[in-house]
Amino acid sequence: MTGMSNVSSIALSGLSAASLRLQVSANNVANAYSAGPLPGSPASGNYPAPYVPERVDQVDLAGGGTSATINAVSPATVTTYDPTAPYADSNGMVAMPNVDFANEAVQQLMARISFAANVMVLKTDAQMMKSLLDIKV
Repeated sequence: MTGMSNVSSIALSGLSAASLRLQVSANNVANAYSAGPLPGSPASGNYPAPYVPERVDQVDLAGGGTSATINAVSPATVTTYDPTAPYADSNGMVAMPNVDFANEAVQQLMARISFAANVMVLKTDAQMMKSLLDIKV
């Protein structure tokens, strides 16, 4: 019986990681154009800093399952030319979040596939438990 609950806890950790991956990616896409002044720019005290994109790092756990942590993307920003921005420096440069839309699409697909796979594991585990209980009765 311990193996059955372990399967569920492993699948639940995968569901949690997939959910976190989707949440982080959605935040990155939603804030991809939240630029700000360059670090050290005279305007940096008057305007909000640019959005700092995040990534999910996922590692296997020794007893089974996975652990996901959120870390900042490095470098967090790229320098972009936008002379119309009120916080642009004298050369018209601003700090734009370093969001790669192609990577974000891949992250969202990975989250979807991982979520679906872990749901199937939970369904299969539930069916096996039901069959086991039917045999015992």
